[in-house]
Amino acid sequence: MNQLVRKYLQGDMVIWAVVFLLSLVSMMAVYSATNNLAYAKQGGNTEFYLMKHMAIILMGWGIIYTVHKVPYTYFSRIAQILIWVSIPLLAITLISGTSVNQASRWLTVPIINMSFQTSDLAKLALIAYLARQLSKRQDSMSDFKDGFLHLIWPVLLVCALILPANFSTSAVLFATSLVVLFIGRVKLLYITGLVGSIILAGAFVFLLSYAVPIEKVLPRFGTWKARIETYFNNEETAETADANYQTEQAKIAIAQGGITGVGPGNSVQRNRLPSAYADFIYAIIIEEWGMVGGFGILFLYLILLFRGLRIVHKGTSPFGTLLAFGCMFSLIFQAFINMAVAVNLFPVTGQPLPLLSMGGTSIWFTSIAIGMILSVSRSLKDGPKPEVAHV
Repeated sequence: MNQLVRKYLQGDMVIWAVVFLLSLVSMMAVYSATNNLAYAKQGGNTEFYLMKHMAIILMGWGIIYTVHKVPYTYFSRIAQILIWVSIPLLAITLISGTSVNQASRWLTVPIINMSFQTSDLAKLALIAYLARQLSKRQDSMSDFKDGFLHLIWPVLLVCALILPANFSTSAVLFATSLVVLFIGRVKLLYITGLVGSIILAGAFVFLLSYAVPIEKVLPRFGTWKARIETYFNNEETAETADANYQTEQAKIAIAQGGITGVGPGNSVQRNRLPSAYADFIYAIIIEEWGMVGGFGILFLYLILLFRGLRIVHKGTSPFGTLLAFGCMFSLIFQAFINMAVAVNLFPVTGQPLPLLSMGGTSIWFTSIAIGMILSVSRSLKDGPKPEVAHV
C-alpha cells in the first residue's frame, strides 16, 4: 500500500499528509459552520454545502495531483505569460468586475457563469515571475537599475491594481514579494528604503484623509481607516459595526471552546457569525475542538512552513527554490493573518484560511500553489534538473 501511494503521490509525503488532514478538518468544520446558512438558503438541507465543499476539495486534489506531475521548470515559461495576462484582468476587474460591498474583486467568466478573484491568479503569476527573474538576474542583484527596479515594478503594479478593492490581499502579496526578493539576494538597503517610503506615503495619505475626502478616489479607504482606528481605540463606528460584531462573536466562540471544546457540530456561535464558514472558521474550530484543536491547526501550518524551508535548504535550482518558498510563504502568511484576526490580534481583513475555509476557485488556486511546491519537492528526489532556457 505504501509503495502504491508513493508511486502516484510523489514529492514531500509530509506535505501530502498535512494537506489531507487539513482537507478532512475543513469538511467537518464547514459542515458544522454552514448549518445556519443551510436553513436560510437551502430549506434546512445541511448536506448541500457539505457535498458542494467535498466536490470542490476533490477537484482541488485533482489539481494538486496534475500540477505536481508537471516539471517545475515549465512554470518559468508559464509565469512569463501569466503575469501579462493577470495585469489586464486585474484592471478589468477593478473597472467592471462583480462588486460586493463596494469591492470589485471578482470577474465572471462568460458562458459558464463562474466568478473568481483575479487577485488569486495574479498572486501565483507574480510569485512565479519573481522567481524566474531572480534566477536570471543573480549577477545584477547589487545594481539598482538593472536589478532592483526591473524586479519591483511588476510588484508595485500588481499590488496597486489589487489595492483599491482588497487592501489585505495587496498587503499580503506585497510582503510576500519583498521576502522573496530578500531570499533572492536583493540588497536589504533597497528593500528597507522601499518599505520606508511606502510607510511615509501611507501615513501622509492617512493624515490627509482628515482634510480631503479621499473616499472619492478610494471608496473603501473609509472602511480601512475606521477599522484601524477602532482596533486601537476600541470605538465603534458605522463603518466598522459589522466587523466589530464579527470580532465580538468570534471572541465568544473562543471563550466557549475552552481547552477541549464543546464538541464537533455543537457550535452555538456558528448561528451568529456571518462568516463562520469562511473568514472566521478558525473561531468555530476552537469553539468545537477547544484550544487543543486550535493549536493543532496552527501546528499543521507550522509543519508546512518547516517542510517548505526544508525544500529551500535542499534545493539546487534558484528558480525552483524561490518558487517553492514564495508559494509556501504566501499560504502560511495568509493563514497566520486569518488566525490572528479570529483571536483579535489583528484588525479584520477578510482573508480566508487556506485549505480550511469554504470557497470555490480560491481553493483551486491554493491547490495549484501546493502542486507547484510538490513539483519542486519531487525534483529533489528525482535528482537536480537543469533550469529551462530563459527567453
